[in-house]
Amino acid sequence: MPKEQLEDLEQTLGVTFGNKDTLRQALVHRSYLNEHPDFPLGHNERLEFLGDAVLELVVTEHLYLNYENPEGELTNWRAALVNADMLSDLCRLLEIEPYLHLSRGESKDSDSKARKYILANAFEAIIGAIYLDKGWDGSKVFIEQRVLSELPRVLKERLYIDPKSRFQEAAQEHVNVTPSYKVLSEEGPDHAKRFEVGVYLGKDLVATGLGTSKHEAQVAAAEAALKEKDW
Repeated sequence: MPKEQLEDLEQTLGVTFGNKDTLRQALVHRSYLNEHPDFPLGHNERLEFLGDAVLELVVTEHLYLNYENPEGELTNWRAALVNADMLSDLCRLLEIEPYLHLSRGESKDSDSKARKYILANAFEAIIGAIYLDKGWDGSKVFIEQRVLSELPRVLKERLYIDPKSRFQEAAQEHVNVTPSYKVLSEEGPDHAKRFEVGVYLGKDLVATGLGTSKHEAQVAAAEAALKEKDW
């Protein structure tokens, strides 16, 4: 990666690395090395392992010090802040994706479930890189600015409750109806099924969702229904 590009990413992250290779390695997916065996750096999985632990501890410490809620509630809040959906969204928000080293196949597969986890893992790997380069204080500042800043939205929109539960509560509150789900289509071989599920209020179809399992499709449908109803 050209020096200028790396400096652009550092500016986006708000972190200037002493060891640029630490940041470079955080951007390397395993698939890239299969096609570029002579690449001088390894993949980012060890940095991801480290970053995951740093992220969880910083978030846990913040919740413990600032909220007196029961453990179960704090656990749910933390899960909403550090799950793959949140981290992949933050990765896209920071426009990190163009800097990633991916195989040709992974580069083309931009909207898949696998890409979501690649982005989330890269975000954790960047946290691991910041921790190695800037220590606890540097990584804590980054997490506070980029992740914990999402906590007010998580609490306001109740993102710590799964979408199916949120839609059920909202439907019962607004129209006194319990949602039902129906598989509308099922495609693909057994090892690569793709389901489309509709969520209904009574006989009315509110929204549909896609997933590689019935549950995943139901969750997607519930998320779409919450947006459709603006609940």
